[in-house]
Order: sequence, then structure tokens, then C-alpha cells
Amino acid sequence: MSQQINLYNPRFRKKTNYVTLNALAALAVVTLAGALAFAMVARQRVVVAQAEADKVQRQMNEVEQQQKASASKAPAQKDPQVAVQLAQAEYDNRALQEVSNILEKGELGNTRGYSAYFSAFARSRVQGLWLTGVQIVGAGHEIGLQGRALQAGLLPGYLNGLAHEPVLKGKAFGQLEMNQAGQPAAAAPAASTAAAAAAAGPAVVEFSLQAHQENGAPAKAGAK
Repeated sequence: MSQQINLYNPRFRKKTNYVTLNALAALAVVTLAGALAFAMVARQRVVVAQAEADKVQRQMNEVEQQQKASASKAPAQKDPQVAVQLAQAEYDNRALQEVSNILEKGELGNTRGYSAYFSAFARSRVQGLWLTGVQIVGAGHEIGLQGRALQAGLLPGYLNGLAHEPVLKGKAFGQLEMNQAGQPAAAAPAASTAAAAAAAGPAVVEFSLQAHQENGAPAKAGAK
């Protein structure tokens, strides 16, 4: 009987080396080519994105310039407060101009004041009689006196004193109103002043005198 001997042993099998230098070189070339291709694609995308960004920026600049141009052409909105101040300034200017015209034309008649009249009233004072109000119109064209007296008989003497004052020359006291304090006034012409004074009782009386220029000159301005 024959005996077979198995001489095959994997350890003695010749091994094949598949990773060669040429294979490594080829793999490196393929990897480099892939990297270059990826870089080119990425760069192309960057260029396209930059172009889009530049386009958007130009559009934004154009819109901004259009807005500035529209704002410069649009009419400015008026401030209500400024308009009110302007109207007030114009009103004040017109008022000052009117006053200036009156002074230039001499329409006030007496621009030197009324101190002479008040001095005359003070010099003509009578004990027991006092003034409570004075009105002087224009250059003294019309004069109104209001006062009180302890007795009505003091009025004739007071009127006589006023008649001798130089500043009151040419003035005629054409109306007298006299009544007891708290009673309605009774009007009487100046010609009957003495008679009215004599008829009045001793009670405190209120009186009102109205004088005017004898030539009837009209009054254009007043002072109190």
C-alpha cells in the first residue's frame, strides 16, 4: 500500500506584493488631480459669489443715490412753530410801523407828556375835594375829571381855579354830573354849575367834569 505525503503548506506559498512604487505614484497623481479639480470648482464658485455680491452692492448704491436725489428735490416741510413765530414777528413789525407813522404825522398831538396838566390839577386843589380819576385825550382836546367832595359848594371854587391855569386855557367844561355817593348821577350843563352846587346838601358828593377844546378839535389818541 502506497502512502501519499502532502507537501503543500501555505507558509511556503510565494506571496505577491500588490503595493508597488508605480501604484503609489498613480494613486498620488489621481489624488492631486482630484484636489486640483476641487480647488478649481471652489474658486469658480467664489468668483461667481463675489460677482453677485458686487452686483448687489452696486444696486444698493444706486438706490441710495436715488433716495438722496429725491430728498434734495422734495420741498422742505415747514415747522409750525417757526410759522407762528414768523407771523408774530410780522404783526409786531406792522404795529411798530403804525406807531412810527402816528408819531411822524403828529397824530398824538402831545408827545411831550401830560405832566403840565397834572401839575395844574395839583395847584388847583381845594381842601375837602379830591380827584379819583383823570382822562386826557390827545393833546388835551378832551379832558375828563372824576372826584369827590365833602360838600357840593366846593366845586365852583375848584372850577374857578382850573380856569386860571395856563395849560387849561381854551378848555370849556361843558358838562357836570353830580350825585351823592351811591346814588345815580344827574347831568347838568356847566352854566348851571353854581346853582347845582348851591342846591346840593352837605353829604359827600361824587362829580364828573367833561371839558373840550373850544374850537371843537377832534381827539385821535387818549391817555389816562
